Amino acid sequence: MAERRANTSWHAILGVLSFCPMSGYDVKKLIERSIAHFWNESYGQIYPILKRLAAEGLAERRRETQRGKPDRHVYSLTAKGREELARWLAVPARSAPARSELLLKLFLGGAGRPADSLAQVEHFEARQRELLATYDGIERQLRKEMAGHPQLPFSLITLHYGQGRCRAALAWCEETRATLRRLRPRAVRRARGR
Repeated sequence: MAERRANTSWHAILGVLSFCPMSGYDVKKLIERSIAHFWNESYGQIYPILKRLAAEGLAERRRETQRGKPDRHVYSLTAKGREELARWLAVPARSAPARSELLLKLFLGGAGRPADSLAQVEHFEARQRELLATYDGIERQLRKEMAGHPQLPFSLITLHYGQGRCRAALAWCEETRATLRRLRPRAVRRARGR
């Protein structure tokens, strides 16, 4: 039980199943369409977790026959599964340490050329602009397709977090580019003085 309480993947799949009965394939597709920008699960994680959920009585599994295809197993939450999900949703989220290769390279940038650090920031900035445009498109689509749906505010909450992070990152990029550009002349003068 303690292992399960600490396994966020286990609860993520339990939560996704709360939307409607799904097969493992359906779970993966829903994750890709909704939460993949901040949480992802592989098929290698999904199928064993679905089997465990059923074995522990938190989900029911039924077989659906398909014409011309193999049977599929569809899982749905039980009352016990909904109780476990509600319990987990009430527990404060754990902090996860951030790992950023970009920040690592910038921190160590004094050992390299400022131009390389500037290129790193410019590349990151371009990616953030693309990501923000993607998020803005997702928001338009959600507002159109889910108007009035009770899930819409929760989807928008997580989407707005991503949009806010992108905007903050873009402001940081602007500030960082200015700092790195000020370093370039000094670095050149320092190199000539050697």
